[in-house]
Amino acid sequence: MARNIAPDAQEAIATARFIRMSPTKVRQVVDLIRGRHVDEAKQVLAFTQRGATLPVRKVLESAIANAEHNRSLAADELFVARAWVDEGPTLRRFRPRAMGRATRINKRTCHISVVVGRPEEVAPAERPTRKTTRRKTSSPGKKTTAKKTTAKKTTAKKTTAAAKKTTAKKTTAKKAAAKKAPAKKAAAKKAPAKKSAARKTTAKKATARR
Repeated sequence: MARNIAPDAQEAIATARFIRMSPTKVRQVVDLIRGRHVDEAKQVLAFTQRGATLPVRKVLESAIANAEHNRSLAADELFVARAWVDEGPTLRRFRPRAMGRATRINKRTCHISVVVGRPEEVAPAERPTRKTTRRKTSSPGKKTTAKKTTAKKTTAKKTTAAAKKTTAKKTTAKKAAAKKAPAKKAAAKKAPAKKSAARKTTAKKATARR
């Protein structure tokens, strides 16, 4: 966070250093007043039951006093612009335990900073204008033509798919017929061979009888 305030800025800062409190506990209170009006922030701190409300309230009042005396700002127009808590040095202490042991205790510290100032007023003319883009709507005639073209494409795809299936069936039938023809030729060759073997056996039997 920026700790230095510009000379011409409508802001004032106050800082409390080396507060004997954990920074995590103080941040929970600081988050409640960030962005609020000064009077509202004081009310929130008055009804918050936490130990860190007292140092945060002191820092807030100091920032308001700096804005009034150093910057000549009205207290009724001030808001809590920024507020943050930094971690300070840790004090290490030891506590005696059983059997001569010693355990370390960390006593943490923190630095609290609060910046108060006027809210930035933006004129209506300076506000960014959004560019509105309208989608072009197509005429109903174009929609019908588009539907017709899509229907033609789908029918063409169907016809091509049917033609491919028929050609595939024809090719498979031709292959099957080509496979069956050699099988028939082989069977025809085997039949004469069997007949010649039968004739030889009959001739042998006749010679044996004689």
